[in-house]
Amino acid sequence: MIPRIVDIINQNATFLITSHERPDGDALGSELALYHMLSAGGKTAVVYNQDQTPHHYRFLPGADVIVHKLPPTETFDAAFILDCSELERVGREAGRIRKIRQIVNIDHHVSNGGFCDAALLDAGASSTGELIYRLAEAMALTLTPEMATNLYAALLTDTGGFCYGNTSRDCLVIAGRLVENGARPQWISENLYENAPLVKIRLLAVVLESLALDLNGKVGSMIVTLENLARTGALQEHTDGFVDLPRTIEGVEISILFSELEENHFKLSLRSKGRFDVERVARKLGGGGHVNAAGCRIRGDIATVKRLALAQIEAID
Repeated sequence: MIPRIVDIINQNATFLITSHERPDGDALGSELALYHMLSAGGKTAVVYNQDQTPHHYRFLPGADVIVHKLPPTETFDAAFILDCSELERVGREAGRIRKIRQIVNIDHHVSNGGFCDAALLDAGASSTGELIYRLAEAMALTLTPEMATNLYAALLTDTGGFCYGNTSRDCLVIAGRLVENGARPQWISENLYENAPLVKIRLLAVVLESLALDLNGKVGSMIVTLENLARTGALQEHTDGFVDLPRTIEGVEISILFSELEENHFKLSLRSKGRFDVERVARKLGGGGHVNAAGCRIRGDIATVKRLALAQIEAID
């Protein structure tokens, strides 16, 4: 499929690049790396995201080019949909984007059933960034420091700092090559993990009060309510990384962060250790993701939502 995607790039001039709502490091790093790749080849590319770029990703090279209002879709020859298992994940403009003549999907979610003809899908890849690196190799591109930095950030964040089970040999080899091409691991890590605004820490202090252990200590969870956000002046983006904290507790195998998006509407972020498949849990609840990292959205009060999540975990265990 990579040769076909290279042909699409060679045969067209203008491209839309987009990813899912509330973009993370893999989505943003992949988008911006591809933006630099297309620009280096003399192509015109626009990066569109529905939501604003979180504070700790704004250091990524090219982050300032991202737009949040979709241009007229007839101006694009093709669209790249990155890190999305379905087109609807890009948000409210999915219907307009669907009308673009050629759509290319590059993704590594196991829940991706394929929503377009031109796709590079590999659930065994560590990240979408890893797939963008393969595309760069196929294009015979010389990676610039800007490309390397964005791709390194994509790999780093989606592997949990090269700690998760998706940290394969290929992932580490690619990371080394990105360093050779200008990625600076310490600088990237400091920007991502040691640059939190004070409001995030204040929010965490409040959210930790909700920490609970269930199913004999196997499941650890925390709740972020709208009242928590209002009380601290924090935003949803400031919850990034919170889901990983309960998992650090001895005996906890599954971690859940319940984030209230609006009244009686929660986003669930799930993480697991070892071989427990949280993607199966998320899929039963209308979401998807990976074996050790998945998510979904559920409507209902927090007691009902939590009960549903724990019931699915018990059913799969």
